[in-house]
Amino acid sequence: PFFCLQSQLSQALNGLSDRAKEAKEFLVQLRNMVQQIQENSVEFEACLVAQCDALIDALNRRKAQLLSRVNKEHEHKLKVVRDQISHCTVKLRQTTGLMEYCLEVIKENDPSGFLQISDALIRRVHLTEDQWGKGTLTPRMTTDFDLNLDNAPLLQSIHQLDFVQMKVSSPVPAPPILQLEECCTHNNSATLSWKQPPLSTVQVEGYILELDDGNGGQFREVYVGKETMCTVDGLHFNSTYSARVKAFNKTGVSPYSKTLVLQTSEDTQSEEQTLPFPVPLERLQLRRMSPFSSTLNLQPSFPGRSYFELRSSAHQLSLHSSLQSLNSAGELIAWFSFDPASAHADIIFSNDNLTVTCNSYDDRVVLGKTGFSKGLHYWELSIDRYDNHPDPAFGVARIDVLKDAMLGKDDKAWAMYVDNNRSWFMHNNSHTNRTEGGITKGATVGVLLDLTRRTLTFSINEDQQGPVAFENLEGLFFPAVSLNRNVQVTLHTGLPVPEFYTSRSAMQ
Repeated sequence: PFFCLQSQLSQALNGLSDRAKEAKEFLVQLRNMVQQIQENSVEFEACLVAQCDALIDALNRRKAQLLSRVNKEHEHKLKVVRDQISHCTVKLRQTTGLMEYCLEVIKENDPSGFLQISDALIRRVHLTEDQWGKGTLTPRMTTDFDLNLDNAPLLQSIHQLDFVQMKVSSPVPAPPILQLEECCTHNNSATLSWKQPPLSTVQVEGYILELDDGNGGQFREVYVGKETMCTVDGLHFNSTYSARVKAFNKTGVSPYSKTLVLQTSEDTQSEEQTLPFPVPLERLQLRRMSPFSSTLNLQPSFPGRSYFELRSSAHQLSLHSSLQSLNSAGELIAWFSFDPASAHADIIFSNDNLTVTCNSYDDRVVLGKTGFSKGLHYWELSIDRYDNHPDPAFGVARIDVLKDAMLGKDDKAWAMYVDNNRSWFMHNNSHTNRTEGGITKGATVGVLLDLTRRTLTFSINEDQQGPVAFENLEGLFFPAVSLNRNVQVTLHTGLPVPEFYTSRSAMQ
């Protein structure tokens, strides 16, 4: 009986242990949901602010159009009244002159002279009186403005402005979005993270993660499941892998996400390195060990640019680039977004952290997630909102740049600040190279960082703005912008080098 009871208790504990394990996994899921809810809330609020700002912009444009109509009506009324004043003044002057002349004639004591002109004067007086006929002394224009703004439908629409359930035209899931801040490589492992697009309501049953063989071969499935993060172990060292993910449900499979290019470390003896983007501890256990069979006869890939260019020094660990993709020429180019973690608290993010504005009238700084210490890099910022008054600044900065001042105020930023007429270069609060030509809403500012030549060059609407802005640059640089609430910009990365620079390089 004793051993029988022990066996029963052991079996019961096994069942309870399974429940406890399930509970722990459930708690991890709930904690992830808390984090996701917070992230989605921030993103949704930013989208809401952007939508309301767009409505306010449209209302302000309409207000300007209506004010223009009122001004035209005002000018028209003034012109009519002033013309009538001028006409009436001339007639009154003529009438007064005639009256004064007639009074002098009446005083004349010579009857013969009076008789000679009396008939003509009487006819002239009657004619002048007739000219002041009916309507001559009536205003041709009213002082009232016969305009009534019909704002009732708009007010009703504003009061009815509310959230609606988003409807998706197709029940197939949308392509997942790779979470750049959580993707990384470490020795011969790669961690990838993804999510569904914001506000997507299509139910997703799972995801399929695919990698190629590290040598440009066909893609293979390495993970299928409901999780949104996976660490793939057992990859070849010193190899370049391409990764992509798609979602599926009962209806079908989504298109693929963007493809990432991942570079593993050079050899198995490489030193332990700190991951630039830490992976949450509760998700580290999700791994796919040795996804490729040794029978695939994988060959080492071409020696390419490192996925992470890490350089140890006494003061910092330099990160060359966080994520890369292939351009049409087969070269590795960086694409990245803005970094909420290092930005000033007043910066507002939307559009998957590619669009930023600010809720303060003071200048605030936001950095890109990617730091560069070598190579040639070009990105653009489109001006989504600009009221011709602020001076946004664009450029590069150290990670510890001042976040509550215009970019370039300290010695940790190299920038171009620009208004609607001209621009200046600024570093350590020194202003140089004033150049004519500014920005307006819809303009595009380009930033070209050439760490081979150690130069920084700017462009506006694809034309170089001024000379080479800064030279002798060395170290780790992050893309940077400073702006206030009157400016909104959107980041565009992974772009080819502009023609004005490639032509100049060819001439040199």
